[in-house]
Amino acid sequence: MRELDDTDRRLLDLLQQDDRQSLAVLGKQIGLAPSSVNERIRRLVKNGAIEGFSARIGAEAVGLDLLAFVFVGWSDPAVEAPFLKQIATCAMVQECHHVTGAWNYLLKIRLANPRELEAFLGSVIKGVQGVQRTETLIVLSSAKETAALPLYGLDARGGGRPRRAKSSVRRS
Repeated sequence: MRELDDTDRRLLDLLQQDDRQSLAVLGKQIGLAPSSVNERIRRLVKNGAIEGFSARIGAEAVGLDLLAFVFVGWSDPAVEAPFLKQIATCAMVQECHHVTGAWNYLLKIRLANPRELEAFLGSVIKGVQGVQRTETLIVLSSAKETAALPLYGLDARGGGRPRRAKSSVRRS
């Protein structure tokens, strides 16, 4: 996979903000013809920099008012495969992360209410033989939530600026 250049990063940033912009509008913003923008997008999809396009749905607008994070732990390594199989089929699990520390995994889940959370913990998580403990954090409010990736480095004030492309030329 080739290194992303500044134009690729700018295009990715614009697509993260609004992936429904026309190729012509994107092209104007990054200084390329629409056909060149289209080719870059195809290449970025092919090399995995773009994993897909989808609508972001407001959780509360569809009745998923409860956001929680669940730490899950066990001591027997044989528990991992059945746990991951169970989680893979569970639509309310938005994210599943293998973590360091006292826990094996951290889940981000969205549900309608505390009753659904109780059912989820009892049937989905504790339904996996060998799960020993969980810790659940219920989110009261979210100051920031984004799926956008940080494509720019930090300057001294903590703001964004374009990352420099790595040069393949060695200097002596």
